[in-house]
Amino acid sequence: MTAAAERLDAFMARANAAFYARADPLAGFATAPEISQVFGELLGAWAAVAWQAMGAPADAILAEAGPGRGTLMADALRVLRRAAPALAARVHLVETSPTLRARQAAVLPDAAWHARLDELPAGPLVLLANEFLDALPIRQCVRRGGGWMERHVADGEFVELPCPPPPTVDAGDGAVVEWSPAGRAAVQGLAARIASRGGVALLVDYGPEHSAPGDSLQALRDGKPADPLADPGEADLTAHVDFAALAGVARAAGAAVQGPVPQGVFLTRLGLFQRSGALARTQPPARAGALMQAASRLAEPHQMGRLFKAMAVCHPGLPPLPGFAA
Repeated sequence: MTAAAERLDAFMARANAAFYARADPLAGFATAPEISQVFGELLGAWAAVAWQAMGAPADAILAEAGPGRGTLMADALRVLRRAAPALAARVHLVETSPTLRARQAAVLPDAAWHARLDELPAGPLVLLANEFLDALPIRQCVRRGGGWMERHVADGEFVELPCPPPPTVDAGDGAVVEWSPAGRAAVQGLAARIASRGGVALLVDYGPEHSAPGDSLQALRDGKPADPLADPGEADLTAHVDFAALAGVARAAGAAVQGPVPQGVFLTRLGLFQRSGALARTQPPARAGALMQAASRLAEPHQMGRLFKAMAVCHPGLPPLPGFAA
């Protein structure tokens, strides 16, 4: 291996750290909370119901991983301050980017910040995470004949080097198998904490419901697709979340799993269209139409409704939670 070559996960971690340190890393991006305020409101209502199902513990921690501009939590808190004020009183954000922390502080001045999930204070946990796992570094291996080659990056191109078999080996010759050690570690830590201390983590992200070989690494630069290996730090690198693998990790750590279900199904069960319609009736026609279009964008299968999934990692004693039971 040449000195310039990096294993893909190291390259991805370095590139994303540089990207999120930029002055405005989210310029040109519109995630679900920015598409509609109803998204955050519904997740806030969901968190209130989950907290009540936990027995409404007064020492519960409300947290968000990867809070972006702070929009989701700000919208959620409008609901939580009425429905679960004790939970809303203790807000914790897991964020490494100083730039984004400053943006979040403008709308969530009373929050506490942490660099890692394992830095969150002790106590029962209610955690929201929207498009957090997809940005965690991945590794990729390629089946070559009877062996495996792992992808590294050098001079903007992939370099393949021999490696042991990856965690998933059911793949034909030439197939790419990818996995995220960081994602698995994050879910394992959350699940172990929840199993021992109580709580729930709602994970909303994009990816298939079932594990399958394939290369899903992608890059967005100024809101447009880009070469993920070119100009590290200039684009946001992400990959599909393997929900089946993460569910297995969570169960092995002692937690229960609800879902995954498609985002459109989840949000519709929570009342996305009813809430959007109620808001629309109070707005001028153009704004009302935009609200309903935003709801469709979040829920329709050909937009975000099918690719995105919702999954809850929870204490085994919790009942079926809203959105996961038909």
